[in-house]
Amino acid sequence: MLTNLFKKTGWFYLPCSIPGWVIFLVYVAVNVQFFTAIDRNSHSASDTLINFFPYFISLSAFYCWIAYHTARPVQPTVKS
Repeated sequence: MLTNLFKKTGWFYLPCSIPGWVIFLVYVAVNVQFFTAIDRNSHSASDTLINFFPYFISLSAFYCWIAYHTARPVQPTVKS
């Protein structure tokens, strides 16, 4: 499997290679597509957010799972 696609910085996983950026951009594009499709049929802002939330959480969990398994290990810092 591909390794070192992402780098963990704090709570987030940032892409550090071309395949990592492709995965990230697909994640963002799918979230935007879901949001616009849900917003098109909603009657209020809260209706949009309530209906978008399950899709966002599911996609985010899948993105985090991929990033976690392909992330560069964190190097401990040595203080002198």
